Amino acid sequence: MEPRFNLFDSPTAAKVAKRFYSTSLALQESTLPKGLQELLSLRASQINGCGFCVDIHTQEAAASGETTRRLHLVAAWRHSSVFTEAERAALALAEEGTRLADGAEGVSDATWAAVREHYDDDQVGALVCLIAMINAANRMSVIVRNQGGSYAPGAFTALD
Repeated sequence: MEPRFNLFDSPTAAKVAKRFYSTSLALQESTLPKGLQELLSLRASQINGCGFCVDIHTQEAAASGETTRRLHLVAAWRHSSVFTEAERAALALAEEGTRLADGAEGVSDATWAAVREHYDDDQVGALVCLIAMINAANRMSVIVRNQGGSYAPGAFTALD
């Protein structure tokens, strides 16, 4: 499958991409751990079938110190012993926030309560924004068929 379109060839889409990246810098500056941000982005990207973003967030997670074991197990986190209760709450939020159309209630009260138990207000805000942004990025990449397999960690810093 070949990419359909390079968003950076469109002046408007290129501006949006740069601003999108700039917005993501606020999340990087939050107290939400970088490794957790990458794991959540990876999980949402897996659900959405976005190879481009799976590649990015696998590479960035590894560069931030995530282990190969945890990267391999994030797709089956419910059946793995390598994630903390706080990480499990965040992964559940990422999944439910990604699969909105699959559940009548969207994010369940149980998941929300677990997230509130483990994260402060600023971190909860960061989680919500992170999940919304990765889903938007997945959609852009899937629509134009961006391909995974050639990302190098830090490649987006040139957009800064």
